Amino acid sequence: MNENVIDVLIYIYENYMDAEESVPTDQIMLEEELVQAGFPQGEIKKAFNWLDELAWRQGSLAYGDAQPNRSMRIYSEREQQRMDLEIQGMLLYLEQTGILDPMSRELVIERAMALETEELTADDVKWIVLLVLLNQPGQENAFALMEELVYNGEPVYLH
Repeated sequence: MNENVIDVLIYIYENYMDAEESVPTDQIMLEEELVQAGFPQGEIKKAFNWLDELAWRQGSLAYGDAQPNRSMRIYSEREQQRMDLEIQGMLLYLEQTGILDPMSRELVIERAMALETEELTADDVKWIVLLVLLNQPGQENAFALMEELVYNGEPVYLH
């Protein structure tokens, strides 16, 4: 098996966060289940650290007072190496359509860069966006649109 952190995060999302079943409160039990599912111990630990860091960063952001931002995001050389033009275009699209705000976009980029993969795919980044939006207050509509994009390829716009 060649599972990576994204695969572990997707498994956790699809089996707990997106289901009626709640995440086991005991991290050791969840870790054992992930090992039973075939994920390498090292990748499980990295996924837990990634989620902990996401929760910490989300807790430090001030939501609700976001002002419209007309600035343009310039990607660093390192970011460009890891996130190709397709990903950059997708993030711009998500921001222009209101799924991401500038703070969420930056959190997505930071969490994408925190992964240890050489080059990310657009699907990887879609999952990161979904996980970033999952627990953000007031982003339920954006989350629903992103979930539609992840599972069906295009968002359904609610009127």
